[in-house]
Amino acid sequence: MLNHLCLPCFLLPLLLCVCGWNKAVCSPGEGRRLWQKPVPDSTVHSQSFLHDTFPPGFLWGSGTSAFQTEGAWDRDGKGPSIWDHYIHSNGNLATADVASDSYTRWEEDVKALEYLGARSYSFSLSWPRLFPDGNARGQPNRAAVEHYSRLIDRLLEKKIEPIVTLFHWDLPQDLQESYGGWKNDTLVGLFEDYAAFCFHTYGSRVRFWLTMHNPYLVAVQGYRTGVHAPGETGGPASSLIVAHNLIRAHAKAWHTYNTHFRSTQKGEVSIALGSHWVEPQRGQSTAANVELCQQSIEAVLGWFANPIFGNGDYPVSMKSNHGSLLPNFTPEEMLWVQRTADFFALSFGPNNLRLGRNLVQYGQTVTPDLRRVLGWVKQEYGDLKVLVAEGGWFSEATVGQEDTVAIYLMKRFINQVLQAIKFDGVQVFGYSAWSLVDGYEWNYGYSVRRGLFYIDFNQSNRSRVAKTSAQYYRSVISDNGFPNDETSTEVKGRFPCEFHWGVADSTLQVHFYPFSPQFTDPHLYSWNLTGDGALRPVAGVKLSTRGPQCTDYLAIHDHLRLFASTGASHYRFALNWSLILPEGDNSTVNTEALRYYRCVLSELRKLNLEAVITLYYPTRTAPNLGLPGPLHASGGWLNQSTVHAFQEYAALCYQELGSWVRYWITVNEPNRLVDVYSTGTEQHQAAHNLLLAHAKAWRLYEREFSNQQGALISLALHADWAEPANPFLESHTAAAQRLLLFELGRFLDPLLRTKYEEEEGKGDYPKEMKAYLEEKAKVMGLPGTPLPSFTQIEREELKGALGFIALNHFTTRLVSPYHHTKTLVPWGLRRILRWVNQRYGGALPIIVTASGVDDQAPVEDRLRQHYLKGYLQEALKAHHLDRINLQGFYVWKLQDRHIPQFGLFSSTNHRSKPKASVAAYREIISHGGFPVENTTQTCRSSKQQESCAVCAWINKNKPLLVFGGCLLITAVLLAAVVIVILTRRTRARGRVVRRRSRRRRRAKAPACSFLPVVKCQL
Repeated sequence: MLNHLCLPCFLLPLLLCVCGWNKAVCSPGEGRRLWQKPVPDSTVHSQSFLHDTFPPGFLWGSGTSAFQTEGAWDRDGKGPSIWDHYIHSNGNLATADVASDSYTRWEEDVKALEYLGARSYSFSLSWPRLFPDGNARGQPNRAAVEHYSRLIDRLLEKKIEPIVTLFHWDLPQDLQESYGGWKNDTLVGLFEDYAAFCFHTYGSRVRFWLTMHNPYLVAVQGYRTGVHAPGETGGPASSLIVAHNLIRAHAKAWHTYNTHFRSTQKGEVSIALGSHWVEPQRGQSTAANVELCQQSIEAVLGWFANPIFGNGDYPVSMKSNHGSLLPNFTPEEMLWVQRTADFFALSFGPNNLRLGRNLVQYGQTVTPDLRRVLGWVKQEYGDLKVLVAEGGWFSEATVGQEDTVAIYLMKRFINQVLQAIKFDGVQVFGYSAWSLVDGYEWNYGYSVRRGLFYIDFNQSNRSRVAKTSAQYYRSVISDNGFPNDETSTEVKGRFPCEFHWGVADSTLQVHFYPFSPQFTDPHLYSWNLTGDGALRPVAGVKLSTRGPQCTDYLAIHDHLRLFASTGASHYRFALNWSLILPEGDNSTVNTEALRYYRCVLSELRKLNLEAVITLYYPTRTAPNLGLPGPLHASGGWLNQSTVHAFQEYAALCYQELGSWVRYWITVNEPNRLVDVYSTGTEQHQAAHNLLLAHAKAWRLYEREFSNQQGALISLALHADWAEPANPFLESHTAAAQRLLLFELGRFLDPLLRTKYEEEEGKGDYPKEMKAYLEEKAKVMGLPGTPLPSFTQIEREELKGALGFIALNHFTTRLVSPYHHTKTLVPWGLRRILRWVNQRYGGALPIIVTASGVDDQAPVEDRLRQHYLKGYLQEALKAHHLDRINLQGFYVWKLQDRHIPQFGLFSSTNHRSKPKASVAAYREIISHGGFPVENTTQTCRSSKQQESCAVCAWINKNKPLLVFGGCLLITAVLLAAVVIVILTRRTRARGRVVRRRSRRRRRAKAPACSFLPVVKCQL
């Protein structure tokens, strides 16, 4: 029985002492606050994935349990456990009689730990192996004692810290039969005896002890639901009693160590507690939702943690929910149970998360968020040292050694621990990746695997083979976490002055009618004649009308006003082929549509902005794939006639619009268009004809328009980066390279010479792609490759038919030979730019003609801002560090019209509203990138800037200037009239004066005074 303090006078001083140990002990925990705080912002890069290292001396390790891995269930004197009995009694279950055979092959396990570079090994002792009948007061099984002694000695020899668990579910069957297992409090004393023996025998060599592993599952799965051994279905009452005895047994063992062994062995003792995590309904942290979340965690983790780390008693919510079924701790027991752990040990794996789903209600969500659990522990129980005693997930048995998903889950869990350390201040000192080797997974048998090392259970040798997750964990241990790399560091600098700061759009909508009817309505109207404010036409009066001018189209004005407000210099949009040539040829030309496009281009030019025009923007949802109906009906891109029709269409656009356009895109994302075709043969044929169509349009421009217009022409390719889903598998690396060749090489190799081919190799598909398709055709028994061939004339037409390389980059694909998964990581942009540059050289400029992210936020689109900055950072690295000739970046797109929402502006009820990303993009543009000092980029001379400013002012104040000009002209005319009148009056007055003067002179002079002297003498 418990040795309680019975004198009441000792209770108060002891209680005060306990309060000094942990403030959370004497006051309600503050775990609820965690849900009241904002969830860590995934738009902050360090919050989504932190590049940093763990503290020095961090205990990297792995773990196993005795029953799951040892096998040898009846060898060398071992007694049966409740799990042996449970399995053997149920003929439908696989047995663990041999399991991983770690009892025999323990040295191979130690070598596996050495391979990982592990600094700790968490394993459990088999109670029925050490004491077959469970009674530690009798003689131990010497073979078992020596086995564990050898294991511990070898671990210490290899500088691997043993973390030893006393009980991991394999209770001796004799104790179950004699006492009813953990339902009987007699086991509390028996466990104390067993613990004391282990401490005495191994304690001088073991620093860290765990009394038991995840007692929640023992109580619930073993005694309530019967899913685990001993398979009892006693309901809640039984599990509550079992848990009570488990807690008391743990406390008893801790006090035994504290009293008899701590002073000499200097070790630490705890208990590994399991938990799930839950988030409130729709992320709404109302008081009611928070309380439900708190109760959910208290029903699992708090059930055991609150008595040990909290106030010595069960959570109030459990008392409320279970009432009299819940056993009570006496006041003396409460003081005796609390503080019985030297650190907090956490088990976080699939077993608890599966059960956690049964505890949620009202829309709560169970999530595998290890960081949040660690944060809750700190909030609820204080600033404790924490060991993650079990961290990991599972894979299906069919996965084998290539456990790719396990790598990403491991990476996620470990990084969450790192974030808990760095951001939340949780004192995590070790992490045990579960488990070291494949083993017997309880009620799942061998159908799932959790090992870092693969074991073929059909082979008698049970050899350990490192899975790819083991290789990954090894690298994490070697790096002590996730040190900074090229993807995590920011660079400072500016893009060049001629850099394209752009916005990209799909097909531009055409609005044929101007904003006012005055240009088409010839009537004269009278207003308010009868006092009703109505307009009435004046009978018999007809006015002459004029065609609308470009400035009359309000839609153009408003649309370009939105674009100009972004601060971008280049606007990319697409023409509507089926609108301009509805019949697919020049027999019917929509001149009004062309006129509208001319208006858009001329208005852009007035704003000193550049247009980048896409001739053909394929659509998947609209009919005809964006083609004129007759062309689509005749086979579309499977028909060679569409190639020639596209050339005619391009010629018309060059002729009608070319004087306003410096950059043309012939086809947008032909590599995505081919996906709509159902068979591989059709896809290859469509891609073939799209390439030829582009080449013909390019050559046409080169022959007939280039000298006069001087534009550059390209085709825009969808350019996701392809990353091997599992970097440790050659098959994944090959699949990623193959995807890049099919996505980009198929279209760029025929147009550009690669660094890997001779001159004669130009004008054709990648040789790697051709070889792959030929081999695939042989395997499938096909007569030949489905890839079409180019004629020599076509090859010559294709060679060099590219003015720049246009890439639309949105995401990165994690590629395996079987499937692809998309992930949003900005560093994929730099890698795709590097791949293109390495394969095709740097002669041609590269422009990222579209890049964006779907963000459902109506205004505060923080996700888009985060990725916009991230993508431009990677673009700057490509330009500055990799010396890639990158000349532009276009954000996709200007305005939302439907889901997905990539727009910089939202559009509701025909009203546009800028999102926060507009200001973010404008600021980056004004700085020209990311300069050391956030100063505005100065690219032009002050005179040019002044001129540009004057132009902008003139454009803004047109009406005022026109009115002022009229006033000025009127004033000048009036002044001229006045001057003329004054001048004439002055001249007239002068003539009058002169006449009078002459008259006066004549009157005073003699008669001959005006005659010549000679005549006077006569």
